[in-house]
Amino acid sequence: MGLPVKDNQVEATPIHLFAESAYLNYAMYVIMDRALPFIGDGLKPVHRRILYAMSELGLKVTAKFKKSARTVGDVLGKFHPHGDTACYEAMVLMAQSFSYRYPLIEGQGNWGSVDDPKSFAAMRYTEARLSAYAESLLAEVGMGTVAWGPNFDGTLEEPLALPARLPNLLLNGSSGIAVGMATDIPPHNLNEVVQACIALLDDPDADLATLCRHIQGPDYPTGAEIITPREDIRAIYAGGRGSIRLRATWVIENGDVVVNALPYQASPAKIIEQIAALMNAKKLPLVADVRDESDSEEPVRLVITPRSNRVDREELMLHLFAVTDLERTCKVNLNMIGLDRKPRVKGLVEILNEWLAYRRETVRRRLSHRLERVQDRLHVLAGLMVAFLNLDEVIRIIRTEDEPKPVLMRRFDLTDRQAEAILQLRLRHLAKLEERKLKEEQTALAAEEKQIQAILDSPARLRNLIKKELTADARQYGDARRTAVVEREEARAIAQTQLAPVEPVTVILSEQGWVRLAKTHEVAAETLSYKAGDGFLAVARGRSNQPAVFLDSTGRSYMSAVNDFPSARSNGTPLTGLFKTPPQAHFVAVLMGSAQQPMLIAGDGGYGFVTVLESLHTRNQKGKAFLTLPPGSLPLPPLEIPESETPLHVAAVTLQGRLLIFPLADLPELPKGKGNKLIHIPPRDLKEGADRLLFLQLMGEGDKLVVHAGKQFFALTGGNLQQFMGQRGKRGKQLPRGFQRVSALTVE
Repeated sequence: MGLPVKDNQVEATPIHLFAESAYLNYAMYVIMDRALPFIGDGLKPVHRRILYAMSELGLKVTAKFKKSARTVGDVLGKFHPHGDTACYEAMVLMAQSFSYRYPLIEGQGNWGSVDDPKSFAAMRYTEARLSAYAESLLAEVGMGTVAWGPNFDGTLEEPLALPARLPNLLLNGSSGIAVGMATDIPPHNLNEVVQACIALLDDPDADLATLCRHIQGPDYPTGAEIITPREDIRAIYAGGRGSIRLRATWVIENGDVVVNALPYQASPAKIIEQIAALMNAKKLPLVADVRDESDSEEPVRLVITPRSNRVDREELMLHLFAVTDLERTCKVNLNMIGLDRKPRVKGLVEILNEWLAYRRETVRRRLSHRLERVQDRLHVLAGLMVAFLNLDEVIRIIRTEDEPKPVLMRRFDLTDRQAEAILQLRLRHLAKLEERKLKEEQTALAAEEKQIQAILDSPARLRNLIKKELTADARQYGDARRTAVVEREEARAIAQTQLAPVEPVTVILSEQGWVRLAKTHEVAAETLSYKAGDGFLAVARGRSNQPAVFLDSTGRSYMSAVNDFPSARSNGTPLTGLFKTPPQAHFVAVLMGSAQQPMLIAGDGGYGFVTVLESLHTRNQKGKAFLTLPPGSLPLPPLEIPESETPLHVAAVTLQGRLLIFPLADLPELPKGKGNKLIHIPPRDLKEGADRLLFLQLMGEGDKLVVHAGKQFFALTGGNLQQFMGQRGKRGKQLPRGFQRVSALTVE
């Protein structure tokens, strides 16, 4: 049984207020102490603590490598009481040359690969030390430049920020997810950023356009190309948010496409897998083989072998950019903790101005700290010089007095600091040579004091010092840009109809509007089996990369790719499932061929025109109003107009047995509409169904026109043809008795 609790020992808080307060505290902790980098050094607390711990262990670039487990142990035990796995992963990230533009750690052992950045060995196997570039963050730590705070248990002190000599936030970038916010800062080129900083020091009012003349855009460690337009990049730098489009670079070697640089954080193994999956699914017939030939000399070398020399490499790569990770987007969100210790998204101008203010204050604190040291030493030297000038008296006082310090201070008007320094002198330092060294040191320190004071008193000199140090660091750590900013053609996937192998096909249409496909031209469509009550209507022969065009009884045209049509061995699929046709409409024809294939289009009302097959193309499921028909009229099967060296003629025959032959050239070429009159049919006869245009046939000079009437037929040649020739739009001449019920017109 617990002890009784008095009422005044209990604090009552509504649970919603307690939860709100607790979650807010947690959110602020994640934002400030875990996920977002500080603008001054560009680091999160865990990265800062790792670097400082390694510095304290003496793991500079000139030191021997030490086991990573030792570093992680120091970090966890002294500064960062969290999981060792997370700490080690943060350490690994700073050592990966494909993750950090300017790595802060040098590693020995397995530190992961581009294929799998988390495939690194355990920390008991790997060894590490600081990189040369890390010196730009740590070199001034002990120079009075940074604020210090207690570690988690109050037994040690740690720097709250590192005195970065370079704007590391932009150079290496950062990424993280906090509560309610995130950050994605891309890496940049050191030389370009330094030039922008110098431009801003020379002209504090420099605008974004001026800075963008120096900073072209992000510079990712894996190279590749930035294809985002420069105007968009400038907009990102203005607002602090956006996305950068990255594309792999490639060359042609012996007919193969060799990819030699990948977008940031793209995995070669995953890209190989994506291409292989497309090949297995037969969605990439342009590629015969893909392989990874990467090695230590060429970290990225993906070889793509096209199917043949006829494959357009540019088109192939544009397709692969559209469907694989050879092209990808990297987010940009310039969210960080500013000098005011508040998280906010900032633009490029504000970031550089704020970092320069941080650097200016850091240099001022470094100089002030050094000035204090110089002045203290000068003060001590002044006391030592007094001792050397009165050496016998000083020795006498030290030998005879029980408490020599106060006596020295009274006798020579010394401070406690000076008297203590005299008493600490060793006998060998009393030589005449030492006196000369003290005078030389005093002269040099006096000159240094004067120089430092002049810099501190002059903003221009301070600015020049910062510029000089930035330039020196750029010479030491800078390198050429790896990620070029270029203009490229937009990636586009090749249509599946173009990717599929081109082969001869035959599209078969039944009377009830069912369609099927035979992958050959050698098929007797009329002899195929059809559903009960259905039968053969029309056939069209073409290539598998050509669409099929259908014409319905209302004069509307429809278009579809043919690769997904069922096999000719089946009953097919109804076109009503593919298109949205008008009520009571039925299909009357199917067409295939070149887009520029000339066609003769007509309705049984006696009107028609010449067009090209492309005019019937449409992507609308509801079709395209193509042929205008009077009420009750139907389209006739369109006729392909063949190439001919001699003029062609049109033979038109009506239900009443009237035949008219006229030049094809008399018909206009139209994209759509009703057309012109081919043969005259009295409106009353057409309305009552007494007459209509029955057949059309094309014929050249010297051709024989055969008129079929059931089982009978006769041929028209020479003078017999002439009697039926006339002007377009006339009534035509009656065929002989017994042949007025025409069942077909053919040409021989």
